[in-house]
Amino acid sequence: MNIHSLKSVSKPVPEPARRALLKGQQTKAAIVEAALGLASQIGLEGLSIGALAEITGMSKSGVFAHFGSREELQISVVREYHMRFEREIFYPALEMPRGMPRLQTLFDRWMVRTSAEIDSGCIYISGAVEFDDRSGPVRDALVASVTSWQDALRRAVKLAQQERHLQTEADPEQIAFEIHGLILALHYEARFLRRAGALERARQGFARLVERYRPL
Repeated sequence: MNIHSLKSVSKPVPEPARRALLKGQQTKAAIVEAALGLASQIGLEGLSIGALAEITGMSKSGVFAHFGSREELQISVVREYHMRFEREIFYPALEMPRGMPRLQTLFDRWMVRTSAEIDSGCIYISGAVEFDDRSGPVRDALVASVTSWQDALRRAVKLAQQERHLQTEADPEQIAFEIHGLILALHYEARFLRRAGALERARQGFARLVERYRPL
């Protein structure tokens, strides 16, 4: 088949079909938005087609048609959460110079998001509790998302070492582990125990961690 015959085969999508496709995408996005808000409050396991139908004012069959299963709905929520996580935390950090400016921005942006999640909840953390001892596609999606941002954190640490902002002989895995530990401690202290000042303690913890790993 030559290029001329290919052009004849490729026909533009009719306007009614294009509008229907766009409307379907917008409706699915609205359902995911509602599901994300619900999952932030009650966890991924609390999601149900019925609850989302009630929240969105749709029929159960209408919600089901966009996902096909509760499991696919949960996976869509995990992917949307991860996409926002990257947009709010990692992409702004990548605009900063390599080394401590990037790592510091990464942590600062993380603190901003964590502050917002104190009243709602972190799907990564609640999902780890819900799916830590289970197998299946939802757990796989969670693990892939968490692994992705942990890899990005380790890369930021290694770049800080390459720039001689952190000790080159230090274990980057250990440094990233300690930074992650500050985030988990913050969620526990602020969200579960409702202790005032947890955010500032997390910031001080990061500052002391950086100071401890500075080149001698």
